[in-house]
Amino acid sequence: MADIYEITDFEAPELDIYARMTEVQLLRYYEPQPGIFLAESPKVIHRALDAGYEPISLVMEKSHVKGDQAQSILARCPDKTVYTADLNVLSQLIGFKLTSGMLCAMRRAPLPSAEDVCAGAKRLAVLEDVVNPTNIGAIFRSAAALGMDAVLLTRACSDPLYRRAIRVSMGTVFQIPWTFFDKKTGWPEDGMRLLNEHGFATAAMALREDADSVDDDRLKREERLAVVLGTEGEGLAAETIADCDYTVRIPMSGGVDSLNVAAASAVTFWELGKK
Repeated sequence: MADIYEITDFEAPELDIYARMTEVQLLRYYEPQPGIFLAESPKVIHRALDAGYEPISLVMEKSHVKGDQAQSILARCPDKTVYTADLNVLSQLIGFKLTSGMLCAMRRAPLPSAEDVCAGAKRLAVLEDVVNPTNIGAIFRSAAALGMDAVLLTRACSDPLYRRAIRVSMGTVFQIPWTFFDKKTGWPEDGMRLLNEHGFATAAMALREDADSVDDDRLKREERLAVVLGTEGEGLAAETIADCDYTVRIPMSGGVDSLNVAAASAVTFWELGKK
């Protein structure tokens, strides 16, 4: 049974992971082992537990502790400490208003290799230097919903297990395989070689006049396809586009020349994911 404590001391060291540590500090908490992430809301926490992540402790709004959602979480987190307080106290402590009044600190798991992620996929999203956690979360949600098998990220991308990325993804970061290219795999040259070795055709999403339309039948007929999406604003590097088998764009109308990378990912995954 969970141990429930009402918060009376804001400076208690056991609350540091919720109140005073940055995302980077949480990431490095157990170095050289994987660190900690924060899962917010019952749905997200359940998805993390379903994926096998280990809870450390929880913070809950006091009025929610005896509710059905909280009890369903607590039943899956035996012997874990739960810190409670009124909503205004929690908001002051952690610096934001909790979604559904609940936050869970969990241990990260070792990431799979890029080779293992490629081996199990037919449709792959590759993110180049996407740095906004909100965009990362939205892309993962679209990938999980619209037929993509996995996600690969260059090392400059924001971490999918940052709190905001997890929240925006609605926990789908725990449902779809993903990893970063490792330090030895340079991008794009080494990364493209890895994709080619696993039989992937590569499609660069880019605003080029000579680009193929995203609904081109050749793309849909590719047995294995990696869709490569670029950073906010600048898009894909010219070298990346040159290394890909296809250059692809979403046809626009109404004088609009482009979509945000998260919106573009949803359209692209709908067209090119497994249906």
